[in-house]
Amino acid sequence: MNRTELKAAAKEQIKGKIGILFLISLIIFLFSLVVSVILNFIPFGGIVMSVIITPALTISLIRVYLNVVKGGYPKAGGCFSGFDDFWSAFKVTFLVGLFTFLWSLLFIIPGIIKSFSYSMSLYILAENKGKPALECINESKAMTEGHKMDLFVLGLSFIGWALLCTITFGIAYIWVGPYMQATYTNAYNSLKPVTIEAQPTVEVEED
Repeated sequence: MNRTELKAAAKEQIKGKIGILFLISLIIFLFSLVVSVILNFIPFGGIVMSVIITPALTISLIRVYLNVVKGGYPKAGGCFSGFDDFWSAFKVTFLVGLFTFLWSLLFIIPGIIKSFSYSMSLYILAENKGKPALECINESKAMTEGHKMDLFVLGLSFIGWALLCTITFGIAYIWVGPYMQATYTNAYNSLKPVTIEAQPTVEVEED
């Protein structure tokens, strides 16, 4: 897992696609905002949004970038593709959150370490529709074994970009967001062959 190569590849993969990728992120954001406003009128609406709706949207975005890094052109129609595996996305996210919380009870550091162990779970589900939640989590643990520090350093390498987004009042995120997403997707693909053979059940559209 070479950080420099992952980031260099991401820059090439998003060239000419920034506009549509921004549009997709904007659609997902606006959808989340509208749903949040509606759910705020019912008890625990915010929890419903974060725990039940967000996982499916996350799967949708992951699939968009899995397509992008394979050379495909993103389409706005992919914004909600994750809802075809709504229940599985919820279960994976719920269990990852639960396990991370339980590890955090042993002090913060174990929880942080485990969060990297589980970080590929939704990527695995995105490529393997309906895959049992525990299998996704266990495969993520296997994939990230020996690479948790690499993932930590990869995250640190974006701190400067995050500051740029803050300074520009979020405008820089139009480019930085896709750059980061594509880089993390490349990280997933770089780790995947080490432990599991990909058997995608979700078709990836390519031009």
